[in-house]
Amino acid sequence: MEGQVESQKRRGVSKEDLISERTGSLGCIGWFLVILSGFFTILLSPFTIWFCLKIVKEYERAVIFRLGRIPDKKAKGPGIFFILPCTDDIVKVDLRTVSFDIPPQEILTKDSVTVSVDGVVYFRVSDPIASVANVANADFATRLLAQTTLRNVLGTKNLAELLSDREGIAHSMQANLDEATDDWGIKVERVEIKDVKLPHQLQRAMAAEAEATREARAKVIAAEGEMNASRALKEASLVISESPSGLQLRYLQTLNTIAAEKNSTIIFPLPMDMLTPFLRK
Repeated sequence: MEGQVESQKRRGVSKEDLISERTGSLGCIGWFLVILSGFFTILLSPFTIWFCLKIVKEYERAVIFRLGRIPDKKAKGPGIFFILPCTDDIVKVDLRTVSFDIPPQEILTKDSVTVSVDGVVYFRVSDPIASVANVANADFATRLLAQTTLRNVLGTKNLAELLSDREGIAHSMQANLDEATDDWGIKVERVEIKDVKLPHQLQRAMAAEAEATREARAKVIAAEGEMNASRALKEASLVISESPSGLQLRYLQTLNTIAAEKNSTIIFPLPMDMLTPFLRK
C-alpha cells in the first residue's frame, strides 16, 4: 500500500484524492433513492430479507457499488453482511494466489541470438477495490503485461546472462511487474523462468565447443602429469647414481614385485659389471 501511495504522489495524486474519487457523494437524489429502498426493505422485510443478506467466504472480499459508487473505503467480508436491494450491487474478488504460464516468447537477445523462453507468474489481489475500480480485468491485464515484461527484460540480456542468471532475471521481472500492477491492486509474489529453448544449430555449436574445451583441458592435464613424472624420474636417477648399492636394491625390489603377480614371466638376472667391458669397446 505504501508503494501505491508513493507512485500516486509521483503522479501528483494523493491517497486522499483517490479515496474521495472512489467514495464520492451520492447527492440528494441518490440519498432519496437509498432511503426509499431502505423503507421498502423494512416494510417487506419477510420477503426482502433473503435478498439483503450476502455471504462471502474466507478467501473472498465483496466490493459494494451503491448507485454506481463505492460507499466504503474497504471491501466487505469475510462472513455475512447486509445490502439494500435495487440500489446496491456487489462484486466478489478472490484473494487467493493465482498462477499462470507465460506462453513461449521468441526473443532476440542483446547479442542477436533468437531464443524461445517461457515462465510462470504467481500473483494475488492485495486491494480488492483497486482491482475492480481501476482496471476492467485485472487477471487478463496482468497476463498480457507479464508477456511484454518478459520480452523487454530478456531483450537487454545476452545469451550467457540468460543461461546463467535466471534468478536475477526472475527478480527483475517481479520488480517490474509489481510496480506496474500496483495501481491495479495486484501483488506479484513470484516469477520463475521455466525453460530456455535454443536453436538446434546453436545447440550443436555449443556442444562442439564444450567438447573441444574438455579435450584441450585433458591434454593439458596429461602433459603436466608427464612433466611432473619426468622431473621425479630425474631426481630419482640422481639419488640412485650417488649409491651403486641403491641400484641393486631397486633391482631386487622390481624382481619381488614381478614375482608377486604370479605370472609366467621369466627373468634372467645379468650383472651390469659383465657388460662393462663390451660397452667400453
